[in-house]
Amino acid sequence: MQLLPLLAIGTVIVSLSYGAAKLAAMLVRRLTARRIDSQLLMQVLTSVVAVMVMLVGLYIALKVSGLSRLAVTVLGGTGLIGLALGFAFRDIAENYLASILISLNRPFSVGDLIEIDSHQGFVRRVTTRGTLLLTIEGNHIQIPNSMMYKSVIVNYSSSPRIRKGFAIGIGYDDSVSDAQAVVYRVLEQHISVLDDPAPLVLVDSLGASTVNLKILFWLDSKRYDAAAVCSALMRQAKSALAEANISLPDEAREVIFPNGVPVTMLSSPLDAGAVAGTPLISGEQAAAKAKPADKEQTNSAEGNLENTSDKIQQQAAVSENHDAENLID
Repeated sequence: MQLLPLLAIGTVIVSLSYGAAKLAAMLVRRLTARRIDSQLLMQVLTSVVAVMVMLVGLYIALKVSGLSRLAVTVLGGTGLIGLALGFAFRDIAENYLASILISLNRPFSVGDLIEIDSHQGFVRRVTTRGTLLLTIEGNHIQIPNSMMYKSVIVNYSSSPRIRKGFAIGIGYDDSVSDAQAVVYRVLEQHISVLDDPAPLVLVDSLGASTVNLKILFWLDSKRYDAAAVCSALMRQAKSALAEANISLPDEAREVIFPNGVPVTMLSSPLDAGAVAGTPLISGEQAAAKAKPADKEQTNSAEGNLENTSDKIQQQAAVSENHDAENLID
């Protein structure tokens, strides 16, 4: 009966502590709203301040009620419980801490195409548990934030200017300088290839039957699809080399005839074409066979070189929960 007034006062103090905790959380949120962009970090700060204010109020309420030993036990038990929960939910805590660091550092943004641990996809959402990626095939991949923070991340969207390339093999009898000039002219005239940095046509290696050229160029990945641009440039380069009478021979192969091959001596090369059943084609005839459509810079089969990243993400947006949390939105 003697403790009842003290318990009533303690109850009032606990109620006031609860209100003070909410007020402190609101003040922290207002003070840090302009300085901290991360919603997750702001949530963590407000929660920590609110819990501390509530614990102080609970300790004071127990002391006023004459329950000093219980107050010490509560504070000590809070530390022990926190330690036990830390070991039990270590992975969850690790992912939560990693989500805070990711939201602060922002190594990527929503919509960026990234690659991590052999997984490639567009970033859709970052939660307190993991990061959601959308693959180019339309599948969703949930990667724990601890792995995201500790692994090597390749961000293909961080810089819109990217360098791509392909290889072409020409015959040993053809002029390398002429072939380089022909391919360079194709690159120079294409709408998607940037002038600065300038494209390069380099001699990469000397193969068994071809001189291999390596073509390097830069493009704006925000406007053009890299795979479609490579396709269009290879198509145009093949047509231009054919018009310039530069051969594109196949790789040399060794064919073994265990029973031998009968040989017939012919009087002229024209007879050889007749025996083979196919007429011999000169360089001019090969150039004439080049189709006019192969010279076009774009076509519908290559998607008109348009970037398809937004279209891929629009397909997945239909099935996603737009109300879910996103720490880097």
